Formats: sequence, C-alpha cells, structure tokens
Amino acid sequence: MTVDLTRQLSRRTLGTETVLILGLTLGQSAVYAVVSIIAKLTAEGGLSQQTAALNTTASPRPYLDLTYQLLGIAFALLPVLFAVHLVNRDPGDALRTLGLDARRPGSDLVRGAGLAALIGLPGLVLFWAAAQLGLNATLVPAALRDYWWAVPVLILAAVKNAVLEEVIVVGYLVTRLRQLRWRFWTIIATSAVLRGSYHLYQGFGAFVGNVVMGVVFTYFFMRTRRVMPLVVAHTLIDIVAFVGYALLPREWFDWL
Repeated sequence: MTVDLTRQLSRRTLGTETVLILGLTLGQSAVYAVVSIIAKLTAEGGLSQQTAALNTTASPRPYLDLTYQLLGIAFALLPVLFAVHLVNRDPGDALRTLGLDARRPGSDLVRGAGLAALIGLPGLVLFWAAAQLGLNATLVPAALRDYWWAVPVLILAAVKNAVLEEVIVVGYLVTRLRQLRWRFWTIIATSAVLRGSYHLYQGFGAFVGNVVMGVVFTYFFMRTRRVMPLVVAHTLIDIVAFVGYALLPREWFDWL
C-alpha cells in the first residue's frame, strides 16, 4: 500500500512539474498566441492584412540592440537547462535519456538534414497556399536592422528556437508523458497540437504546418529517443527562413 501511494504521489508530482514547465515556457507562448490570433482576426482588414514579425529590433542604438538580442537568446535557454536538470533527477543521464549527447554526430547531422528537407519544402508550399487563401498573417522572419552582426544573431536565434522547442516540447514533454503512462498517439497529438498552438500568432496555415511537423518530430523521437537530429533539422529550417529573408531581395518574397 505504501509503495502504491508513493508511486501515485510521484506521478502527481511529475504531472504538476510538467504543467509548471510548460506554463513557464511554450505553454505560456501558446496562450499568448491564441490571444494574438484573436486580435488579428478582429482587427480591421482581417488576418491577411496583419503582420507577424520575428527577430525584431530592440533598440535604435546598434550595440545596445546587440546586447538585448544576446541576452534574450541566453535567457530563453535557461528553461531548457532547468528541464534537463529535472530529468537528471531520474535514474540515468539526462542527456542520454533525451538523446542530446554527442554519441552519434554524423548520424544526427544526416538525419537532421533529411528531416529539414522533409518538413521544409512542403512547408513552403503550405505557407504559400495559406497566404493565398488569407489564412496567414504576413510573416516577417527577420526584422533586424542591417547591422554587421545581424546574420550571426539570426543564426543564434535559429539555434535557440530549435533547442528550446525540441527539448521542451518533444524531449522533456514526451519523457514525462510516457512516465505518466499516456498512450503513444495521445502523446504525439499533445506535443504536435502544442507546437501548432504557439505558432497561431502567424495564422492558421502556420498552425497546421507546425502540427504536421510536430507529428513527424514526436514520432521520430519516440522511435529513436534522439532529440539532437530534431535540433539540427529545426535549426536548418529557421536559418534558411531568417537569414534567407534578411539577405535575399525583398521582391523574391512578394509572391507570398
């Protein structure tokens, strides 16, 4: 009886911990994204006339802006370290449990590049279709000024997004939900819908695209127990989006 009670309390503790981690990170982002999409839908002109800007300038003073950008990236990664710390309380090594170690660098890189191609190319088509149907806001992936440090910061922002999202929404969340004995496809659906939800501020096309991405990425992790290829894939996708938008002629994006 004592063993069962201890196990029940442990599951309750894990459930509370998971809710708190999500509430402090991407679950909070999902709530704000829902409010943002409602605001865009009810604004004059509707969703298609609204703009969603990423990587925005924080100060008109170049080096103060750089300082803010780097601080934002650094502090955004603290919840990742906290999640890894919490998983590290379990038996075994957290990095190995989450598949974040460096045991298979070549395999992780190759599989990550493959996943980036699998998700990225159809994602462009979906994004274009959603824009034509008025289901997305106008997305500005990089709104930094033309400073010498803009591209390095955009690359760091891509890495930050990849590490934060894949570790929290896939590695950590899936690990905890499996410990809570959730069903296989329920875990995948939960992770995927959460991923889509915090992208809702971009529009419904972004929601659908990220849910699909979430299904693929979560299924991959549950089969391989490796987050690192997902970090590689997400980083490559965001680098193409951020740096491509910053460097390519603006006319190239008019078709979107």
